[in-house]
Amino acid sequence: MHLLSPLALVILTMGTTATYEAQANTKNNLHTDVSQTEDETTNLHEHDTHEPQSDEHTDEHDEGMERILVQSTRLGRIVDDQPIRIEVVTSEEIEEKAAMRPGNISMLLAETGGVRVQTTSPALGSANVRLQGLYGRYTQLLADGLPLYGNQASSLGLLQIPPTDLGQVEVIKGSASSLYGGSALGGVINLVSRRPGDEFAGETLLNLTSKNGQDFTGYAESPLSENIKGSITAGAHYQSIEDIDDDGWADLPEYERYTLRPRLFIEGENGDNLYLTAGYMTENRRGGTLNGYTVADGNPFVETQNSERMDGGIAYNRPVADTLIFSTRASAMVQEHFHGYGVDSDNDRHGNYLMEASLSGYLDRLDWVIGAAYQSETYSSDNYSEFDYSFDVPGLFALVDYNLTEDLIASVSARMDDHSQYGSELSPRFSLLYRADDFTVRGSYGRGYYAPTPFVEEIEAAGLSRLEPLGELKAETAKTASLDLTYRFDDLETSLTLFGSDISNVTELEEFTVGNNETPNRVRLVNAEGESRIRGSEMLLRYYLGDLKLTASYLYLDATESSQDNTARRAIALTPKHSAGFVAMWEQHGNFRAGFEAYYTGIQRLNDNPYLFESEPYWHLGLMGEMTFGRYSWFINLENLLNIKQSDTHPLLLPERSPAGQWTTDIWSRNDGFIANAGVRIKFG
Repeated sequence: MHLLSPLALVILTMGTTATYEAQANTKNNLHTDVSQTEDETTNLHEHDTHEPQSDEHTDEHDEGMERILVQSTRLGRIVDDQPIRIEVVTSEEIEEKAAMRPGNISMLLAETGGVRVQTTSPALGSANVRLQGLYGRYTQLLADGLPLYGNQASSLGLLQIPPTDLGQVEVIKGSASSLYGGSALGGVINLVSRRPGDEFAGETLLNLTSKNGQDFTGYAESPLSENIKGSITAGAHYQSIEDIDDDGWADLPEYERYTLRPRLFIEGENGDNLYLTAGYMTENRRGGTLNGYTVADGNPFVETQNSERMDGGIAYNRPVADTLIFSTRASAMVQEHFHGYGVDSDNDRHGNYLMEASLSGYLDRLDWVIGAAYQSETYSSDNYSEFDYSFDVPGLFALVDYNLTEDLIASVSARMDDHSQYGSELSPRFSLLYRADDFTVRGSYGRGYYAPTPFVEEIEAAGLSRLEPLGELKAETAKTASLDLTYRFDDLETSLTLFGSDISNVTELEEFTVGNNETPNRVRLVNAEGESRIRGSEMLLRYYLGDLKLTASYLYLDATESSQDNTARRAIALTPKHSAGFVAMWEQHGNFRAGFEAYYTGIQRLNDNPYLFESEPYWHLGLMGEMTFGRYSWFINLENLLNIKQSDTHPLLLPERSPAGQWTTDIWSRNDGFIANAGVRIKFG
């Protein structure tokens, strides 16, 4: 049941409660150098993304794949032993996407099956992540198991995280509230950092785009002493304001951003491990009308957001007995914003804090973890103090994985939170894994909750000026279930996932009229009547042919909600029923890579769009190439080859301002047109 991999020591340094491998190491007194682990990790990723060379190598190939470890489920099992389905984006794929968009992780996530990156503000370019059709506010974004970017992956957060120092990305789809509380109602994205090796090494990357964007990132790692290793990553990013369709409104906002993140990995003599990290980000962003232009009321409408974020995290793990591990972790994040929406402006502050302690252990067929956590989330505004909030959430959680037979593993987890605003919430999850040779079946059912805040998508795009003070709201709750079937045969990998979600008390904006206006000019946040229901399937086909990897995917979504009068059902807006993708990547390690991608997005219902009720389907095509000469890798990437722009179908600007305060329609397609980028990656050490 237990694989005694030295990767366990590195898992511990990440500061999660990933105790599974640590227990195995404790049992066998394995104290392996972290550099060996780094080499293994590289090999694992290469195994995971390359074909078995022949039948006699199949076992070696499978063994390599099985040793890939994930942290997001708290027990740190190898990926093939996870009862919960985990999507893992490997370091090789991250390196590919970094050449396409080195400034942020949006493309890295957008091209993962079942994941949609939805633009929430056409003026500022902000976006959130929707997992299997669920709203972006339900997605928990973690960095090494810590909420260093706040609770959700919404607003501008995704656009302010460079992928330079990532070792892998883990995605859990469906309710993970039993593991991480109310912020994970729709799933979890865990960004796992690189592990420093035994020698000084690093890389720099310079990127230029055809739309006057520039990115410069750097990463370095080094041993600092016998038991201490460190890494640091930094980035500088710039984009000029661009009006692609010449309507006087910025299609690409202007921004200037700087990031810095150091990390320390400390390994003790008794198997204990300490992980420390800190981060700083500052960005000035501007969109809206260009100089000399106005919106329909005859006035300019410039949107700005200046951000400054500081965060820190610490995690400690220590064996306390032959079969027990004590783990604790803590993090703090403070983010300040200056918002400008036309003549309206505001300064606000967001805070997010976590403290957690857990104890884990194992028997021959049983792994378990129990723990206690305290989370705090705060918001305060200078001009809109009626929306200030402070949530305190103590909680208890437990997780048990049990091997019923050699091929059948059951997992049961539950969390009880006592939310200071919304009361007590119990979040259970049940999962089952069955394996038969190359065939794997996973089933999962979970329940979770989300604590509403004022910041639904429309408010993030337009500010608080037209929102009524919040009344009595109920917590949003969901039931999610999935059935996943995976089959591997020689050079072919296939998977089929069936999933469903029922969400109650969804918060939405309700329009109403104040004063003598004939049309609505204010909004209030209410719990919607009825349920939102999502049913879908996700299919993946991957084939390895020598140095060529072919991947095809398809996602079907039947996502409906009750109409406002609760008399009928309608499709959830901005949720395509059909979407598909095809990627061909030809690669020889250390020499070159070349890729082609094609993504299809089907028809979507549009919300409050005076020009269209339904969107048009569209294709996104791209080409990339990279050549490596020693330490230097030169790359070029061509995005949106068909030059798709939403403004070719209808105007982006509205004839009048929406009740929530927006001057644009929602983005259902692309608004940036064709973009080329090129640059160089230089590795050293």
